[in-house]
Amino acid sequence: MALHFGKREPETLKPLNAGMATQRYGGLNTSADTPVSPPTAAEPPPATTPDTSASGAMPEGGSKLTVGPNIKLKGVEITDCDTLVVEGLVEATMDSRVIQIAQQGEFKGSAEIDIAEIRGVFDGNLTVRQKLVIYATGKVTGKIRYGKVVIEEGGQLSGDIECTANAAAKSASKPAMALAA
Repeated sequence: MALHFGKREPETLKPLNAGMATQRYGGLNTSADTPVSPPTAAEPPPATTPDTSASGAMPEGGSKLTVGPNIKLKGVEITDCDTLVVEGLVEATMDSRVIQIAQQGEFKGSAEIDIAEIRGVFDGNLTVRQKLVIYATGKVTGKIRYGKVVIEEGGQLSGDIECTANAAAKSASKPAMALAA
């Protein structure tokens, strides 16, 4: 940088990674002799598309955890997660709003969920407060409690199974009968 009569000459910005041997994680191709221009205000921000799942249960701005294929997540408690997407293996306990198990995904453990969409495997204790959907490739085993259930042809459901919607309706009608008598 040279000073002439109290003024600075414009200088080119050098990238932060100048002189690094390799570029990692698919960043921009920059080198020490290529000037980097600052972003202009005329450039629009990148557009984002909202997540539209089959159930439409994902709230705008909700928290989402995706366990990708070939990932194993064991021995954890998952909390404060609106949607869990399982494409790998998860061994955990959780209380959430939505669980989506992909065809290659597997969940082992205990879960209390509002809505469950199973295309893969669930094994353990499952309490679905609203709706359990088992697709043709889905297999659910263990102690299962649900409000409503939809099973596509080919889907499997086995174990200790109970519909909690019927139990809630029966328990709500018994006190009314006792008062009437």
